[in-house]
Amino acid sequence: MKTALITGASSGIGKAFARELAISKTNLILVARSRDRLEELAAQLKEEYSIEVEVISCDLTAPQATKSVFETVAEKDLQVDLLINNAGFGDYGEFARRDLSKQVQMIQLNTIALVELTYLFLPGMKERANGGIINVSSIAGFQPLPYMSVYSATKAFVLHFTEALWAENSNSGINILALCPGATESNFAVEAEFPKQAFDSNVKLATAEEVAKDALSALANNKCTLVTGSITNQIIVNLPRFLPREFLVSSIEKQFKLD
Repeated sequence: MKTALITGASSGIGKAFARELAISKTNLILVARSRDRLEELAAQLKEEYSIEVEVISCDLTAPQATKSVFETVAEKDLQVDLLINNAGFGDYGEFARRDLSKQVQMIQLNTIALVELTYLFLPGMKERANGGIINVSSIAGFQPLPYMSVYSATKAFVLHFTEALWAENSNSGINILALCPGATESNFAVEAEFPKQAFDSNVKLATAEEVAKDALSALANNKCTLVTGSITNQIIVNLPRFLPREFLVSSIEKQFKLD
């Protein structure tokens, strides 16, 4: 049986990935800060699907955290066949008025931890000429987002980094996917501290399960990039190709200025 390592596995898209992979009899290594939620999920999946599930509780923004994850996997003599870099968070508000330490932690988690884990696990996949990596970006990675400036910048980094790796490894037996969800049912907006009026939107949210299923299918077909959700998301990611950047960013600023 193959083994997948999923970061941010305790909730949202990460948790949905864990369940979808468990259904296909993939053993799991679940990584997140909340040990209680990870252990509860692990117990459920082991009982329901008769798979092996390891739990690694850690804060990936901490120094040497990714190295610790890699060493723990090695100590348990596990082989990671699929790496899903899902952990990440956003923050809403005018950059100059937000907490700097939170912005730095966002960069650390959304980009640096993702790069480090990819760097640590990719060589083993290359030696075996087999494996897969899903890096979770966002439709926010296709254009700047005023009031979510650092978040959209980190997701643009993930998108470009992952697409480049896809090309580098196109003949290696390793499939690499940049997953770009739109609005999805999760705690993202709450954790990002969106104003209350943002929750009154009529935007149709994709389910985390839909996103995970579509991503695994796209990975199996060696797609480079996947934008999930409605046709609206496809329109959003293609707008920068047709509109002057000043006009686009100014329009987004008016839309995102919620408070």
